[in-house]
Amino acid sequence: MINNEKPILQRALIVAVQLDGVSDVEFESSIAELAELAKTLGLEVVGQFAQKRSAFEPFAYLGVGKRDEIKQFLKSEEENDAKAGRETVQFVLVDHEISPTQSLNLENDLECEVMDRTVVILEIFQRNASSHASKLQVEIARLSYMTPRLREAAKRDGPSGRQRSGTGGRGTGQSRAQVDSQKVRERMSELKREIDAMEVGREIQRAKREGQPGLAQVALVGYTNAGKSTLMRALTDSPVLVANKLFATLDTKVRTLFPQSVPRVLMSDTVGFIKNLPHGLVASFKSTLDEALNASLLLHVIDAGDPGFEAQIAVTDKVLAEIGADEVPRIRVFNKIDYLQDEAEQTQRIEELKEKYPDCIVLSALNKENMTDLHKVIVTFFQDQLIESEIFLPWSAQSLRGDIYASCEVLEEIADADGALFRFRATADVVARLNVLTGNGPKEEDLW
Repeated sequence: MINNEKPILQRALIVAVQLDGVSDVEFESSIAELAELAKTLGLEVVGQFAQKRSAFEPFAYLGVGKRDEIKQFLKSEEENDAKAGRETVQFVLVDHEISPTQSLNLENDLECEVMDRTVVILEIFQRNASSHASKLQVEIARLSYMTPRLREAAKRDGPSGRQRSGTGGRGTGQSRAQVDSQKVRERMSELKREIDAMEVGREIQRAKREGQPGLAQVALVGYTNAGKSTLMRALTDSPVLVANKLFATLDTKVRTLFPQSVPRVLMSDTVGFIKNLPHGLVASFKSTLDEALNASLLLHVIDAGDPGFEAQIAVTDKVLAEIGADEVPRIRVFNKIDYLQDEAEQTQRIEELKEKYPDCIVLSALNKENMTDLHKVIVTFFQDQLIESEIFLPWSAQSLRGDIYASCEVLEEIADADGALFRFRATADVVARLNVLTGNGPKEEDLW
């Protein structure tokens, strides 16, 4: 029997401080993004409270007047919830990372569980992590965030947070926070050792890919939910997860560009970026982001329908600079133009984007013609780097004919009684390898 009842959503309230120098558009975009994060987490946002300040209130993030206003709202909601027979507001989401003291005081004052922006993102990462590697990386990021907050957590439990240590009653004892901190450090060391061991295996796999002649690498980068996975699926004709939610992809996926080209192109997807992405997550997912660093070309995917796309570009540029990938050649791909349903609006947006980013590509990943054009752009980028050469194969060496057609763009094949002459274009490493195999170049041990 099918249950048609809707699941009961936990309810939340968003609070935010607009600091001096933050524009209204940027501020509203950030709050809207937090609301999307809450939705991804399965929370129903029932209200938003904002306050303009020159700095966060040191005691509890928001000023006392605004906190009183929120308390009145929560009290009113509680009465309405009781009448309606529904769950009352359980969470207050803060659109910044706040200190442990601010979080504790705000929680005590509003009598609701407080989750700052970092906690919300960490919670989503934990739920979406599927591979062993991503689970380890998320756990490290969570522990890094929690370590300085253990002392405040102990305050919630009062004097019982102290325990004795040593023998015979000697010593003043350690606080539970100190013991917990030590356990956290030990656990983080254990996790890092395991990740380092896994990284050795990834480096070997990456080296094998890089060592294959005639192989090119492209990495998809960009803001979360910009449509990278949809592009990945369309460009590689492979089943990868596509979901209209934030941080649907946390694990690196490598697929071959389809239809295959010369040179053969490997596409890799990466974890999406977001405003104020916790530094611990950037560090923890470095192995994933290294795909961008090791690529020959980056496809920077941008949501053309998002009014805050310029801020999202800045976030992506910042993270790429942090991992040292800002020098890798890059093509800006504005995706989701079809989200602007009005044709005149689409045309205007395309003209604006082309004017500001002359070399950009504007498309919809759901449009086959658009994806064919993007495929051509990628292939052309690498084929422009091919060199022209020729090689003669005697009939006794025709076993190499398949290799030539697989790794080269054959321009001409002329056969005579002695064998066949091939004129072709290929990457420099493929040309060198073929010369070695046919005895027309340096010895193989001189090349590797």
